[in-house]
Amino acid sequence: MRDLSYVIRSAEEKDAPALSALRLQVDGETENLDRESGEDFMDAQRFKKVIQTDTDKSRNLFLVASTRERLIGFSRCEGNYLQRFAHKVEFGVAVLRPFWGYGIGTNLLNRCVAWADTNGIRKMTLTVLETNIRAIALYEHAGFVREGTLINDKLLSDGDYHNTVVMGRWDTQRMIGAKR
Repeated sequence: MRDLSYVIRSAEEKDAPALSALRLQVDGETENLDRESGEDFMDAQRFKKVIQTDTDKSRNLFLVASTRERLIGFSRCEGNYLQRFAHKVEFGVAVLRPFWGYGIGTNLLNRCVAWADTNGIRKMTLTVLETNIRAIALYEHAGFVREGTLINDKLLSDGDYHNTVVMGRWDTQRMIGAKR
């Protein structure tokens, strides 16, 4: 898109050092994510464990976006293995700010939705800062609906508390005729 070629693929253990640096950088570029730069730092060893877990577990998916061998974004779906929650996964995505507007987040999301739909996942959930209008529009376009609002959920650098929107997407094709 716009002279940028990128690849989306499954995360591999060799990506762990780059993912550690990417997450640290992206956390410092925006307040739309949950962490400030350096909070809950994940070193390469910790990322290797997450990648291995996600590779081994059928209800987890870890994708990366790269251009010219440089990681520029990632997304993750994490399932829950408790029986009452086994039908759903939680989704998250992050893209380096210089690469916003290239459709990377959209493509990561679409790949995760397709994976969920073909792997028996009935529901995807996510949270998003209420002021992140572009992300909310993207999620709604992908079939997510607002399920609620967490009032005064996050304290940002402006000193104010901000609301978080809880969103979910049902695989309605699988829900037809299923018990609710």
